[in-house]
Amino acid sequence: MVITMTISAQYYNVLCEDTCTHIHGIDISHYQGQVFWEHIGNNSKMAYVYIKASEGGDRIDEKYEQNIHLAHRYGLKVGSYHFFRPKANLRTQLRNFMMQCRPGDQDLIPLIDVEVTGGLSAHAFCDSLVTFLKMVTEAYHQRPLVYTGRNFYNQYLQRVLDDYPLMIASYTEEEPNLADNRDYIIWQYTGKGHINGINGYVDKSRFMGRHSMREIRFKHW
Repeated sequence: MVITMTISAQYYNVLCEDTCTHIHGIDISHYQGQVFWEHIGNNSKMAYVYIKASEGGDRIDEKYEQNIHLAHRYGLKVGSYHFFRPKANLRTQLRNFMMQCRPGDQDLIPLIDVEVTGGLSAHAFCDSLVTFLKMVTEAYHQRPLVYTGRNFYNQYLQRVLDDYPLMIASYTEEEPNLADNRDYIIWQYTGKGHINGINGYVDKSRFMGRHSMREIRFKHW
């Protein structure tokens, strides 16, 4: 996931990981290159990982199959995400995601990454997104988690996603508040995290307050 924001809390974030009782996790894609999952599995603070599976109607992440296999092997709870392209055919996007995100491989509900409007009007963009989310819900028999940035949510998505759990990206020291006071489950607090097992930066997130992993467990019917 790529959200461009001011980074002002790197030391705070490390302190949080070292001392808090929050449930922490990461999300990754091919941008992280070779991941040494055995080291991540040994990190007791990193309980879950969301792995990029697909983007739009025809892109798949080249590291997805390897990453999901090894993440399971080394004991993480695993979910998969799709980068949503509002102008791409919705049925084609769903088919692309479902070819990668197979229910039997999932511990966590699907995640839809929402970062761009694709040049559509606000109304057309929201209509496309909500239609797609309903399609994902029908396909997997459970509502997906929606990831977006705080500023993007405030500009386009207030009151649009009331039926869906949220992961909010905001790279600031303070826990983010949404303009409509909407509750969210997970806060992605940095896009420049470090962890043993990954060379370079990685996105890190944590559960908020009373929220817990059971809220995003994949239901196997």
